[in-house]
Amino acid sequence: MSVYTTVTHLQLSEFLEHYQIGQLVSFRGISAGIENTNYFVTTTTGEYVLTLFEQYPYDQMPFFLEWMAYVAEHEIPSAHPMADKEGHYLRRLNEKPAALVKKLRGQGVETPNAAQCHLIGCAMGYMHTISLDFPYSRPNARGPRWWLITAKRVLPYLSSTDTDLLLAELEYQSCYRHLDLPRGIIHADLFRDNALFEGNQLCGIIDFYYACHDVFLYDVAVTINDWCSLANGQLDEKRMHALLDGYCRQRELTLIEYEVWPVMLRAAALRFWLSRLQDLHFPRPGEMTHIKDPNEFRNILLARLKIKPW
Repeated sequence: MSVYTTVTHLQLSEFLEHYQIGQLVSFRGISAGIENTNYFVTTTTGEYVLTLFEQYPYDQMPFFLEWMAYVAEHEIPSAHPMADKEGHYLRRLNEKPAALVKKLRGQGVETPNAAQCHLIGCAMGYMHTISLDFPYSRPNARGPRWWLITAKRVLPYLSSTDTDLLLAELEYQSCYRHLDLPRGIIHADLFRDNALFEGNQLCGIIDFYYACHDVFLYDVAVTINDWCSLANGQLDEKRMHALLDGYCRQRELTLIEYEVWPVMLRAAALRFWLSRLQDLHFPRPGEMTHIKDPNEFRNILLARLKIKPW
């Protein structure tokens, strides 16, 4: 992610003394992404990823780390948090909550193929199924209430056309706020850069720090909007059906989920259009920054307005 909190060699060396992973050899900031500060860390025993959490206070972080451990222990390819010498996943570094995970093999995919989409769908479907037995919960920090707050912040910066689009979509989504849809713990940010592949082998799902208790179908829509969109925002039907087929092999969709599929696609596009508008117009200071184009998700939203129920 972008580096908002700078860590020195001495600070990191002292931090690593609390773990049984050897001595620090080297480290470097990771510039891709948006929310947290991340470093690749090499020690005498291996390679790790250090995350300093910029969004949430210390007492809110155990949920995410316990969920990561739970997912990994259920054999979904992912990074299990590293416990320190006292058995804790979470520590402090430079006055920020911080955690280590083992670095996974593989890379994110720029243009996924149908086989990769199928594997992501399978992993997500299984993740949703096992989430029903996870004992902890937290609300979606970027749900409808956040949409309204963020829209109010960014509206003064929008053209009249985009203002009309944003207000109309918020009104449309308000009609579907209270649907009784299947829910559990979702990833909520399973973009292409949050899954690592070697060829068609899924090596790991990463960045669970938006995980929350919300609608399963919304999670599917978030992923399909990113994994299955063409440059013009339209859906690649082959990739979309491959992902959905993988998902439904693990968890069948209900009748109402089929009916509200277009609503969820639009909701997912709205959420990421808003977050990118916020990042563009209200950037946080950092040593490195990586601002993504809001127009990508505006175009995806415009394309989703034409999607019909199955």
